Amino acid sequence: MSVKIDTARGQAIASQVCISCHGVEGGGATGLAPNLAGQHIEYLYKQLLDYKTKSGDKAPKRHNPIMASFASILSEQDMWDVSAYFAGLPVKLAFAHSQEMAVHGQQIWRGGIAERGVPACAACHGPTGAGMPVQYPRLAGQWQDYTIGQLQAFQQGERANNDPMQAIAERLSDKEIKALAEYIAGLR
Repeated sequence: MSVKIDTARGQAIASQVCISCHGVEGGGATGLAPNLAGQHIEYLYKQLLDYKTKSGDKAPKRHNPIMASFASILSEQDMWDVSAYFAGLPVKLAFAHSQEMAVHGQQIWRGGIAERGVPACAACHGPTGAGMPVQYPRLAGQWQDYTIGQLQAFQQGERANNDPMQAIAERLSDKEIKALAEYIAGLR
């Protein structure tokens, strides 16, 4: 990354453009908007890029009319600055509501579902859900509704910016998706 980051400018943009859905502290105003606080800067930047239709493509890799509208007005520098701002915020954590569902989700997170070719989530996102910058997002403490929505978007092809996740999500049942979302919300 050879861009000079201006987090103060990122905060200014976020407080004008992002605040209604993601809140001033990046935790998401509702469970439908992702918790961005403490997410990896490179991952956030890539997601903003994926909301834009690239030259030669018919549609963006991530389909969300609201985010596409906001991302379309951001320059490359704006996207880096906003990403840096949210990445630098203290992590906000959701919590699990159902112990039974979280236990089922933990089994999938740690061991996958071998008979359907679903790898352990921990293999890419890490045992504590911290993720790996650039490639894999931090998932620990993410809102249940958002996680459910994203796994469903992968299943339905509305989110086409990660082929392995599309294939994995297609092999999950609704109950397994809900269990994973429950576990992820309480993961630390």
